[in-house]
Amino acid sequence: MVDGFQRASVGLVLLLAGSPAYPQGPDQSRERPIAQAREKLGTHSPAATGEPLHTAAARQVTEKEAPPIDLSVTYTADVMHNARGALRRGTRHLDNLDLTLQIDAGRAFGWPGMTLFAHGLYNNGQTFTQDVVGAAQGVSNLETGVRAARLFEAWIEQCFASCRGSVKFGLYDLNSEFDAVEAAALFINPSHGIGPDLAQSGRNGPSIFPVTSLAVRGAYQLNDRWLVRAAILDGVPGDPDRPRRTAIKLGGGEGALGIVELNHSRDHTRLGAGYWRYTGDFENLAAIPENRRSNDGLYAFAERRLTQERADAKQGLAGWVRLGFADASLNSIKRYLGGGLNYTGPLPRREEDQAGLVIGWAEFSAPHRRSSAFRGEPLNARELIVEATYRAAVTSWLTLQPDLQYVVNPGGRSATPNALVLGLRAELSL
Repeated sequence: MVDGFQRASVGLVLLLAGSPAYPQGPDQSRERPIAQAREKLGTHSPAATGEPLHTAAARQVTEKEAPPIDLSVTYTADVMHNARGALRRGTRHLDNLDLTLQIDAGRAFGWPGMTLFAHGLYNNGQTFTQDVVGAAQGVSNLETGVRAARLFEAWIEQCFASCRGSVKFGLYDLNSEFDAVEAAALFINPSHGIGPDLAQSGRNGPSIFPVTSLAVRGAYQLNDRWLVRAAILDGVPGDPDRPRRTAIKLGGGEGALGIVELNHSRDHTRLGAGYWRYTGDFENLAAIPENRRSNDGLYAFAERRLTQERADAKQGLAGWVRLGFADASLNSIKRYLGGGLNYTGPLPRREEDQAGLVIGWAEFSAPHRRSSAFRGEPLNARELIVEATYRAAVTSWLTLQPDLQYVVNPGGRSATPNALVLGLRAELSL
């Protein structure tokens, strides 16, 4: 289980990040629409951004240009090339097609406060990290390893108390609202979409891309600064024995995943802290006892708009930091620290472009390292990945994003050379 030192570390991150870092003008907007990486297709969640739920509901109703029924299609493709080091040199093409349908049931059918949402996807299933790089944190957030077309999300949401609160039920992507950092959505490495300490958990991962589980989620805006949300999810998303299928299987000793997160937003700063816990049985890496019930961890993040352009409040520099812990006796990654900078509008006449630099540092647990050494593959204590990227808005429907990643100790393997990965992402949205 997570210990007192880990809880104290999370508290320290939030305390330091909450200190004023840059003078903020009184005219600056408090809205923080989140550009979710990977499968997030412009369906902005006020619960993820820290925007008050009732404010978001009022804003959505008054946006006359937003139709009550919205259908979107997004195609994303990566070409990733390992130029040096790692397991081998090589190039892979990864792609993902997303189709989403969102219905404001109040405007469409006269059911006030209700939203319906469905999300289907197709992924070509190419592997790059496992075959070429061997990084524990991954390289591309499009990578699934399974070629499949599936129903990814399908939920119904009802708001209440003047939309200060809401309840959501159905197939649900946990990362659409939990452990989601707006400034980190630019980056291609998956560690900055959701921390690897949480992403590694569970017998088939938590309910995130590309496989989700049945869930119920509640959120409530305590006041204009504080937001709390919690969810209970099936502990094993999909069917691990039939990975191409969209499956809902309850019972059978799979257990559940519970997660709770508290957010605080003020003066263009958002702080968040979360705790997660499984109820099922997990293999004890220390082997004493062989299996143990429950698996847990906690995380904290802070993001802040550091500067902004006078001519456009959306342009400027944002930064964030995230710290996470997982039970070292049950998980290969026991500790993770990530953070970076993201500048919107870095060049003249390129107001929508973004440039960013980020690092991800994963520390492996002692039981995992002992187990690997016993198999004849000694590991270093940690893996470090540095990523630099630039996202260029070519047209209103096309973006291109060159990307560079340098991986130190891929997978922690002592005998594996550091890797230099070059990539290019293209995204088409309709």
